[in-house]
Amino acid sequence: MEIPVVRNVLEANDRIAGRLRADFARRGTLVLNLISSPGSGKTSLLERTLNDLAGEFRMAVIEGDLQTDNDARRVAASGAQAVQINTEGGCHLNSSMVSEALQSLDCEGLDVLFIENVGNLVCPTEFDCGEDAKIALLSVTEGDDKPQKYPYLFHKAKAMILNKIDLLPYVDFDVKKARAHACALNADLAVMEVSCRNHEGLEAWYEWLRAAVKAKKEAAHE
Repeated sequence: MEIPVVRNVLEANDRIAGRLRADFARRGTLVLNLISSPGSGKTSLLERTLNDLAGEFRMAVIEGDLQTDNDARRVAASGAQAVQINTEGGCHLNSSMVSEALQSLDCEGLDVLFIENVGNLVCPTEFDCGEDAKIALLSVTEGDDKPQKYPYLFHKAKAMILNKIDLLPYVDFDVKKARAHACALNADLAVMEVSCRNHEGLEAWYEWLRAAVKAKKEAAHE
C-alpha cells in the first residue's frame, strides 16, 4: 500500500527565502523582519530610524498590511524607498510576496531593508522572508506576559524592542518581568527599552543596528 506524503507547506516558501538570503548576502544588505501585535509602534520606530539615520545608511521598507497604504506613505515621507503589500486578509507576509515587492525597489547599494510584517505574533514568525533577523516589538500597553504566551517569536528573535516606555507611569506593566520572560526563552536576546515619542533609548537601538550593518558588510567582503 502506498501512503501519500504531504510536503511541508513551508517548503516552497523556504526555497524562495533561501534565494533571497543569498542575494542579500551578496549585496551586503541587512534585512530585518519586524514582528509585533497591531499598534505596538513598528511604523513609529521605522519613522524615527529612517529620519535619524538617513545620513548614515541607505534604507528601504516593505510594508505589510491587510488594507491601505497608510504606513508606506508614513515611512516614505522620510525619503526612504517604500513599497506596500496588501495581503487582503492574509495574516502574514511570505518570501514570494517579498520577492515580488523587491521588483519595485532599487536594491543596489542598499544597506538596510526593513520588512514591517502584518500585525500578528503567530503566523509571521513561521514564515521565513529571507531576513537576517526577526525583531520582536512589545509595547508597555500590552501584557508583560506576552513572551510567555507567544514564546516562539521571542525564542527566534535576535532583539526585542520594548516600546512606549514613556507610558510606564500610566499602565500596569512590569518591565523586569517582561525582560525575564523573554530572556528565559532566549538567553542571547538583545533587549532595548525605547520611546519613539521622546527618543528615550533609541540610541541603543541605533548602536545595535550599526553593529549589525557592519557585520553584514564585513561578511559580504570575506
